[in-house]
Amino acid sequence: MMTDVMEQSGGPIRPGQPAAQGAGSVAATSPTGGNTEPAEQQTGTKEPSASARIVQIRERIDEIDNALITLWQERASLSQEVGATRMASGGTRLVLSREREILERFRVALGADGTQLALLLLRAGRGPL
Repeated sequence: MMTDVMEQSGGPIRPGQPAAQGAGSVAATSPTGGNTEPAEQQTGTKEPSASARIVQIRERIDEIDNALITLWQERASLSQEVGATRMASGGTRLVLSREREILERFRVALGADGTQLALLLLRAGRGPL
């Protein structure tokens, strides 16, 4: 199940929405776009080597996120093309056996969260039912 991330002020941060910048919020950035907050506020630790490792790990996470987004968009486009080709040839809008196969593959690999992810992928490609 997907959940919203809570920002420090307690309000939700939803995907695609920037964090609220209220009077008590301190999130200054440098002219180069880097964050000027103290390392402890950025990483949650005062220990320099742990903070540096957290930054390094987060950079890799960001790379993975970007790859996932690109792959998600490519998959949705390909799935839409399959559907359009099938319908243009007189076929059905979707093939339930194929959807069940995808749901099962994700469930086996990732458990209940995999099922939810597969449902989102399927919807991105064919639209809501």
